[in-house]
Amino acid sequence: MRVNPNFTPTILTDLWQQQAQEQTAIQQLATGRRVNVPSDDPSAAAADVQNQSQQSQIDQYLQNTNTLEGMLQTADSTLGSVVTALNQAISLGVQGSNGDLSSSNRQEIAQQMQSLQSQIVQLANASYQGNYLFGGTATQSAPFALDPAQPSGVRYNGNSSVNSVQIAQGRSIQTNLPGSQIFQGAGGDVLGALQQLVTALQSGTSTSISAATTQLGTALSYVSQQRVFYGSAVSQLNANQTDLQQEKVSLQTEDTNLVGADMATAATELSRAKTAQDATLAALAQIIPQSLLNYLK
Repeated sequence: MRVNPNFTPTILTDLWQQQAQEQTAIQQLATGRRVNVPSDDPSAAAADVQNQSQQSQIDQYLQNTNTLEGMLQTADSTLGSVVTALNQAISLGVQGSNGDLSSSNRQEIAQQMQSLQSQIVQLANASYQGNYLFGGTATQSAPFALDPAQPSGVRYNGNSSVNSVQIAQGRSIQTNLPGSQIFQGAGGDVLGALQQLVTALQSGTSTSISAATTQLGTALSYVSQQRVFYGSAVSQLNANQTDLQQEKVSLQTEDTNLVGADMATAATELSRAKTAQDATLAALAQIIPQSLLNYLK
């Protein structure tokens, strides 16, 4: 049997391998991942790319959900203010229908009604992050404007279309109702009823004022029904958000299983590699002087 008297190349190879193992362990401990480049585990790396893509998509859905939730809550709150203003208007209508009131008193009530009318038009022109809420898909310009030439005293400049946004894979949600449906619907024309009551207070009788007040009550019930859409949409978003967060947790767990490092094992490997490297360096230190002495001989 022949014995290679030159151990240096073998020891250097061992030293290189030990340094590589040490660097791998250090990188795993630093990143928390056992797969830091595709060559570490091509199959796991490919699966991780898909996993990360799914997580990014979920992050986008969560962002959409958060934005929509704020918008829908603003719309719901705005309609709540409309309901409050309409209740005030109905109270004024009941007050104005009193047959004992003078014409001057009714004119004063009519002026208060006109103020409420303007307030409700302003609410109908509410916006969120620069987009008008009640103009259908025409979100860049105010949907309502006071216009005495219109029977309702108000002109609608929006459209009857609706917006929808994808909030999960294969799932979208309608995000608005057109203002014409909410404030000028066949089931209760809020703006028309307001104008009718203003006109009755200005020049009508107790009977016409009472009739206009009843009509405004119908409009109040109608807009309250329309408001339900926004509350329901917020509930759907909350449920969807919970589902997305659970799905993201599952993907993160899967990601850890695919490419996550076992920190205890990595620490052990680092210690083992350092110990082996120290031993190799010690052996190399013994060999190099002997090799040099043989050369000098």
